[in-house]
Amino acid sequence: MTAIPLAEFTAARGVHQGHGRLVTRMNYETVPKFLARIDLFEGLPPEVLSDLVERGTTMTTQPGTQVIEQGSSGAGLQVVLAGSAEVLVNGVPRAPLTVGDYFGEISLIDGLPRSASVVTGPDGMTTFALSALAFAPVVRENPKVAQTLLKALSARIRALEANAAGPA
Repeated sequence: MTAIPLAEFTAARGVHQGHGRLVTRMNYETVPKFLARIDLFEGLPPEVLSDLVERGTTMTTQPGTQVIEQGSSGAGLQVVLAGSAEVLVNGVPRAPLTVGDYFGEISLIDGLPRSASVVTGPDGMTTFALSALAFAPVVRENPKVAQTLLKALSARIRALEANAAGPA
């Protein structure tokens, strides 16, 4: 995952507020460019990126808010556009999420309960969110999306295996 300058993201705030989250309208010109630089969407045609953006939303979450809880249901991908978050797996802290990182990709694919908890950092967090329901037709209509996703997840598995093996 690559950190991306925040200057690429703009949003018009004030659409809906509830449960500690402020849903915002995204700028349809900058979010596709932002997503194009993330390994999960890298190399996808502009029209596919635009389709993903149209199907998703942006959400701003207040500091200290639990965004997802490990073991909970509800599949959906979120890409961090601004702010940060802490990640906990079985209560153990993992690397924090920052701009350009994403979470929920595993549940997005397999529909199983969340494998980690995510709590927003001291400045809160703004994410681009895409539900499994919105994502599925894009994958069916664009096989390149599935290929890109497989490559990104395979790279993540290889990195985890290399870290688990330790020094040679």
